[in-house]
Amino acid sequence: MSTAVVAAVTLPLLMSPVVSAAGREDDDESSRATRLYVPPPDRESYRQVARLAWRGDFRDSAGLLAMVRTPQAIWYGDETPEQVERLVRRTTLSAAWQGKLPVLTLYNVPGRDCGSYSSGGANGIAAYEAWIDAVADGIGDRQALIVLEPDSLALLPSDCAAAADPDPAGQTDQTDQTGQTDPAAQTDQNDQADQNDQADQNDQTGQADQTGQAAADEPPAAGEQPAELPPLPDAHASTAPPAGSAAPGTAQEAAQPANPQPTGPQPTDPPSTGPQAPGQQSTSPQTPAPDPSASQSPAPEPSAAQPSTLPELPPLPKPDPVTPDPDGATGTSDPTDVTDTPEVEDPETAARYSEINYAVDVLTALGHTAVYLDAGHAGWHSVSSIVPRLIKAGIDRATGFALNVSHYQTDQDSAWYGRLISSCLAYADEGGDPEDCADQRWSKRHARRWLRAHAPGDSSRMKHFVTDTSRNGRGPWIPRLGAHVDAEPWCNPPERGLGRRPTTHTGDPLLDAALWVKTPGESDGRCLRGTDGPLDPERGTVNPEAGEWFPEQALELVRYAEPAVGVIRRTTGPRH
Repeated sequence: MSTAVVAAVTLPLLMSPVVSAAGREDDDESSRATRLYVPPPDRESYRQVARLAWRGDFRDSAGLLAMVRTPQAIWYGDETPEQVERLVRRTTLSAAWQGKLPVLTLYNVPGRDCGSYSSGGANGIAAYEAWIDAVADGIGDRQALIVLEPDSLALLPSDCAAAADPDPAGQTDQTDQTGQTDPAAQTDQNDQADQNDQADQNDQTGQADQTGQAAADEPPAAGEQPAELPPLPDAHASTAPPAGSAAPGTAQEAAQPANPQPTGPQPTDPPSTGPQAPGQQSTSPQTPAPDPSASQSPAPEPSAAQPSTLPELPPLPKPDPVTPDPDGATGTSDPTDVTDTPEVEDPETAARYSEINYAVDVLTALGHTAVYLDAGHAGWHSVSSIVPRLIKAGIDRATGFALNVSHYQTDQDSAWYGRLISSCLAYADEGGDPEDCADQRWSKRHARRWLRAHAPGDSSRMKHFVTDTSRNGRGPWIPRLGAHVDAEPWCNPPERGLGRRPTTHTGDPLLDAALWVKTPGESDGRCLRGTDGPLDPERGTVNPEAGEWFPEQALELVRYAEPAVGVIRRTTGPRH
């Protein structure tokens, strides 16, 4: 269908009262907050609007049009420096003329997405720095909010090797090994726990429960000494602790083994987030395989000099201070989803930190630009894992951090995770060790005690954050246990819905904005889920490439939106 035909069909629809109301549904919210910029929609989205209208499906047509006319981020990546400077200048000039704030997602870091669906990026540090300089020249002295390189920190180059070798023996991402989490029940539990959260936060001088703390700090008693050596470990056995595009995903997609019984450092939940795939995982250390030569050598002959028993074993490591929560709530829908990646400082990872630091310095120097670094999502890294990465990437000079880009974590989980990260950053800034910080795997009761003891009472002394709510209306997708070799729950999951509408009026002093960072309606990639393809085994269709318009998913986002997409504005007052 030609552009002229699309325009001829769509313009009357645009002028109808129903669709005009749908396109203005953020007006009430915007009147109390910074107005966010609405970029020109994808041409394919208007074609879909026109097709739906032609066949008389006016409700879906109006809902889809409302979605694409809602403020959302503009993604930049893969353009040349000359191209990106021109495009960014055009966007920021248009937004300034309208008196609105544009949200720009920069996604061009070298080696992004571990070579998965959203692979690409600049060709080395020098090329990336030239590209960032061009973006800065395009912004100039105009205002902009920048989400800087989704997945660049949650999925470092040092994480990529583990991401590329999923083990189909089991699945840890988004799924409890002993059974599936009930999302509705978990939401109710989180809501119940959050009712007491505000009261606890106001009590900044409260002391931790001494009895509970002592129980948490007490190491387990050592058992009797074994009479003989235990068997050598199985080199192929899983050593991962029980375990998220996310996001939309960004570079996280490669990090996600769907059925990981990891045999090495293995990330848990990567979504694809790029402009091509507008999408993470941490890992657990691998038990080293026994030395073959040692296992084949004959056992030593017993002698009188040998002791009959082994020397006393050291005490077991102290467990995480997880205290049972009376209301059953925890920071995430399944705390076992969160694992940590042992960081290895290789040259590519060192270069990644250098690239992000350079971007922070150049973009914050503009004066009217807010810059938010990547911090993954609540189902990925623990607080003590992501905070050191943020510190090394220059969070002290950035505005804050971004959560849930291209992913599906709930608003409640993202807000709690963000508060814990922000508190830990402040604690580390005062000389504290991030390893001692509360994280989302702790019970909320125990974490609130830590916050009362260590978090600043003034939110202005803490780093703020933004969240992506473009596709989290129904929370994360929980695939059927064992349904796929690699479930890739971040990749075009079925029956997800739009989330909270974009706004800077959040009601949370640490949450600067709820944004639609991932472009709703754009594909995360082919989503082969561990198969040879080309079909997505969950949907039974060939999904569009990352970043291309996905009509079926776009309609799902509208139909399953929470809150629902309103297409008729209700008037107040007497009718005349």
